[in-house]
Amino acid sequence: MDITASLLNEMFSGFNTAFNKAVQATPTFWNKIAMDVKSTGSDETYGWLSGMPQMREWLGSRHIKGVAAARYTLENRKFESTIRVRREDIEDDRLGIYSPQISMMAHAAASHPDELVFEVLKKGFTAECYDGQPFFDTDHPVVLDGEAKTTVSNFGGGTGTPWFLLDVSRPVKPLVFQTRVPYQMQRVDKDSDTGVFFNDEYTYGIRARVNAGFGLWQFAYGSRQGLSPANYALARQAMQAMRYDGGRIMGVMPNLLVVPPSLEAEARGLLMAEEMPGGGTNVWHGSAELLVSPYLQD
Repeated sequence: MDITASLLNEMFSGFNTAFNKAVQATPTFWNKIAMDVKSTGSDETYGWLSGMPQMREWLGSRHIKGVAAARYTLENRKFESTIRVRREDIEDDRLGIYSPQISMMAHAAASHPDELVFEVLKKGFTAECYDGQPFFDTDHPVVLDGEAKTTVSNFGGGTGTPWFLLDVSRPVKPLVFQTRVPYQMQRVDKDSDTGVFFNDEYTYGIRARVNAGFGLWQFAYGSRQGLSPANYALARQAMQAMRYDGGRIMGVMPNLLVVPPSLEAEARGLLMAEEMPGGGTNVWHGSAELLVSPYLQD
């Protein structure tokens, strides 16, 4: 088979089609817990996270909610995945052997946001969010009345396997997935290209500039205590007590329990069993959706 520009264009189009089909067929879960933000530069600053607007009775002039001094900056990171195609395989019409590689590269690209987002969630016990505290912490500063500050906890304590309770019902999610350049296929397939000339190989790859980070800690609760009905109840109570600066109830309604595979059995028993193991009605049956992520395991 003669290798022409037309043939290479057709081959790349086929690779791109296979890539897009595999991407669409890959199940992803990151957008359940993270809002999708389009980035326009090398980083994005989320100062508005500390100045969420609220409704108030209109007496006198409007009260304009400003952007607070707290800042959370998330820098975009660059990622790639690359394969090589031998010239001989194109000449001998053996491109089918690369279909599994293209499909797996597409699967890796589609699931990469899951990997980044759930890794951020797992690091929330130590990594800082917009208020300078760890995302899951016992003393987030909140101004409830005038200038007097108090502290609020969204951390259940403990040192065991972590689990997370989230409110994902709102436009603003607990986490952020930021995209500067989406996952796209690229090619190096001209005879004058160095790799083609010296190595007799054509190169195809994926490039993206993205990152994941923290949104509002008030919509998330993390615990390293055992996943028991009592600890689950405390987590729900703590989240529903969250208040805006100024003291108004936020109306947080936790609706998603996120666990690693090692806690799946306990989580299913807590949310899906109609009766408690020792007898009696399970009052937490159906109280939240369950999400099990392999990216949360150590």
